[in-house]
Amino acid sequence: MKNKVALLLFTVLLAQHAGFLFAQSGQYKWEQGSSGGYAYKYVSNDPMKTRFYTLKNGLTVILTENKKEPRIAMKIAVRTGSNNDPRDHTGLAHYLEHLLFKGTEDFGTTDYAKEKPYLDKIEALYEAYGQTTDKEKRKALYREIDSVSGLAAKISIAGEYNKMMSDLGAQGTNAGTWLESTVYDENIPSSALNKLLRIQADRFRNPVLRLFHTELEAVYEEKNRALDNDDRKLLYALHENLFPTTNYGLQTTIGTIAHLKNPSIKAIKAYYEQYYVPNNMAVILAGDFNTNAAIKLIDENFAYMKPKPVSAYEHAPEPVVKGPVVTEIYGPSAERVQIGFRTGPEGSRERLLTDITGAILFNGEAGLIDLNLNKQQKVLSASAGLDFPYKDYGIFRLSASAKQDQSLEEVKELLLGQLDLVKKGAFDESLLKAIVANQKLSQIRGLSSNENRVEQLSSAFINNRGEGWQRDVAYIHELSKVTKQQIIAFANQFFRADNYTVLYKRKGEDKHIVKVEKPAITPVETNAGLQSAYIDKINEMPSTPVQPLWIDYDKAIGKARLGPADVLYVPNKDNDLFSLYYRFDMGQWNNKKLSVASNYLSFLSTDKYTSEQISKAFYDIACSYDVSVSQEFTTVTISGLQENLEKAVQLFEHIITHCKPDEHTLAALKGRIRKSRADYKLNKNVILRGLQYYATYGAKNPFNYVLTNEELDNLKSEELVNMLHNLLQYKHTIMYYGPAALDKVTALLQRHHPLPAQFLSYPGGATFTYSRQTANQVLFANYDMVQSEIRWVRNTDAYSPEEELTVDVFNNYFGAGPSGMDNLVFKTIRGSKALAYATGAYYMIPNKKEDPYSFFGYVGSQADKMNDAIAGMNELINNMPESRAGFESAKASLKSALETDRIVDEGILGSYLDAQRKGISYDIRKVKYERLDKISFADISNFERKQLSGKPYTYCILASDKKIALADLKQYGAVKTLSLEEIFGF
Repeated sequence: MKNKVALLLFTVLLAQHAGFLFAQSGQYKWEQGSSGGYAYKYVSNDPMKTRFYTLKNGLTVILTENKKEPRIAMKIAVRTGSNNDPRDHTGLAHYLEHLLFKGTEDFGTTDYAKEKPYLDKIEALYEAYGQTTDKEKRKALYREIDSVSGLAAKISIAGEYNKMMSDLGAQGTNAGTWLESTVYDENIPSSALNKLLRIQADRFRNPVLRLFHTELEAVYEEKNRALDNDDRKLLYALHENLFPTTNYGLQTTIGTIAHLKNPSIKAIKAYYEQYYVPNNMAVILAGDFNTNAAIKLIDENFAYMKPKPVSAYEHAPEPVVKGPVVTEIYGPSAERVQIGFRTGPEGSRERLLTDITGAILFNGEAGLIDLNLNKQQKVLSASAGLDFPYKDYGIFRLSASAKQDQSLEEVKELLLGQLDLVKKGAFDESLLKAIVANQKLSQIRGLSSNENRVEQLSSAFINNRGEGWQRDVAYIHELSKVTKQQIIAFANQFFRADNYTVLYKRKGEDKHIVKVEKPAITPVETNAGLQSAYIDKINEMPSTPVQPLWIDYDKAIGKARLGPADVLYVPNKDNDLFSLYYRFDMGQWNNKKLSVASNYLSFLSTDKYTSEQISKAFYDIACSYDVSVSQEFTTVTISGLQENLEKAVQLFEHIITHCKPDEHTLAALKGRIRKSRADYKLNKNVILRGLQYYATYGAKNPFNYVLTNEELDNLKSEELVNMLHNLLQYKHTIMYYGPAALDKVTALLQRHHPLPAQFLSYPGGATFTYSRQTANQVLFANYDMVQSEIRWVRNTDAYSPEEELTVDVFNNYFGAGPSGMDNLVFKTIRGSKALAYATGAYYMIPNKKEDPYSFFGYVGSQADKMNDAIAGMNELINNMPESRAGFESAKASLKSALETDRIVDEGILGSYLDAQRKGISYDIRKVKYERLDKISFADISNFERKQLSGKPYTYCILASDKKIALADLKQYGAVKTLSLEEIFGF
């Protein structure tokens, strides 16, 4: 499961035609209501119209309707996390979260009465194991644990919860544990709400902690991945330094190695009984449902829960930070610096002031750090803001990466210098109004998202015990009342010279890493083809399928001509926001210099405005622009408030046609690009992506098709500026999504978007040939880490629309189901064999008709498990096992996804362009849906045998040559060790 940081997501205010409608002070207050026999609370002027219920047993229920799509996002939030872990069992809350996916007495087992004696035996063995220090006795006990676990597994049904969710059409099944929270996530079709609530209620009624030792090994893997993650180490150090006496800093969510090696099932059960009680939990729904019906269903399902007193984590106040507290952290990734301040709790005045101070410093456009450091290229990149608002405290963090030949100490002083500017009041007071306007803009964009809604409400429940929602709804109104003088006074009082921590992430060996050693685990039976009687009961529950909706592109998209350009139009009927696109069918492959030119533009001045003035001008009108260059496309995006569309278009047109060359700026940009390139070579994820491109295309591939360092150095300002000046002379399609009528948009563009009588032809582009794997090959790159990362690559047949449905069903069944966990690869590699925390496989549908299909497999495992992991994946690829239940589940989840998928708003434009690239003019989802019921297991089995089984692959392996035996790689094929220069092209 993923660990989640409780994110602060602001509430959303409605936009009116001529601007924003502000509710008056005092209009944000708790009100009482009653409907359908249930009393509830709500906050006046809450645009989400959220209702807060408290059931008789104390369970909080939070409901907000949103009819945008026929789906419902759910979070079950529990006010407990690693802060409540016992000191002698850290990591307990997180491990419990994993185990709550293993089922109950009713599901996840074929016969609980037969299974229970084994589970009791395993529990007793772990108690003895944790109390034993003799190494040989511990080994003997673990062998017995492994043996009894194997017997228990013959009765259990691994992954049955995930299968049920997949059958319901769930997407993104997951959970997360953090310091103060454990939250369980589902997203289901609206027709399945009754089934979802029944399963969730039963899930927490009588959970069974089965398949314990294999899931524990998955947590070991997660711990090892954390040891390889320098960002995670920075996060831990930040908390340790700011919270030296409380659990915020004394213990981590994933726990210590010593505690992971000595788990106690009894302690986990006691923790569950103590904290998983209704008066400490919330059921939160956002989406397409009837609120009165939903609250009744929730009450009926969860009324069995019995409340009990809950002791929240209490602690003495942290002492004043006496700093600066300096910590150096070592690892293979790029160097950077972070500065952290401990702030007041969520809901406090201090929290509000640190938030707006963060926006003054960094808002992505016109903050002090944006203009003075990023815009002027004084660092590689920098940011600031309130990152972690907790119930008792918060963390304000400044971060930056250094340029070439720049020390981290210099970067730290530059960051602190921006804080000094705030203290001196060296910022425009108008910035405060612009911050408020842009906050509202971003919030309006998030209103249609069910996931955004439940995230906000979950955060409010965890941090503020629900009462804080009033503050959240009124947040922007309160933000708008903050004055410049208040900010100055606060900054001088809060940001002192002695109350912070400095973290220097330096490149070098981390000598403190102690790997979690792998135990001897015998693969357990998953019984993937079986199912409990409980599923039959769920299937018998009534539900009304959602009717699918397909796109008729001729009706959904308005079309016009503007000179030689096509105009595509989709109306926005929800709010007063617009997005305008100029899309060019040329990109990096047409000209390697184009991406540098687009980057260069953001630093250039014109004959009328400086670069800083341009950023401020866009931010002041709550609009933005971006010029994005991908491999085959360049896209100009202008977006924001419709009332400012004309101003935004005029401003962009002025910039693109009147930007001036600046050799000093280009020299700085070249230096930053060189440093970014050096940093890429230190990033394992980027290296692995480069390996995959090498495997897919060969030595000449899109990943390394970049300017050489010499070519970069030889770039001239005049050349890049001319490219920018001429950009709009090339053929491009204009696309608009917004509230204005099509004729109004074309008239506006007629005035401000001058077009030539005839477009220029695109420059000839590079072409890349997909590799044909005729023999097994290993591409190896060396990287200092605990884990090994393995990817399988194989290119297969040319694209055919008729093949897409088979591919979709195969992916759902084999390695990439919507829930991420209900597939063969996950259940076997992780669930049965405990070889990895992260694993999957995907047969990729190409983006255009000229390209072939490709297969990609992935396992990230401990280095000493690498050979077992490769063997495990190869066994699945070459001999795909048959599970009729799994196959039917794969079809059911795909059918549900097609029924509830709604391509709306500007997504219609993207879908239309994607279809064109594949050579089709219709919504291919309709064809898939009509054929889905007819597809059989034999179809995907024949497909797998034809395309994958027994076929040659290219293995991409990233690992430390000190942790694996390079000679082992030869058994998989001819080995080619790639240098970073070969991978990156520079």
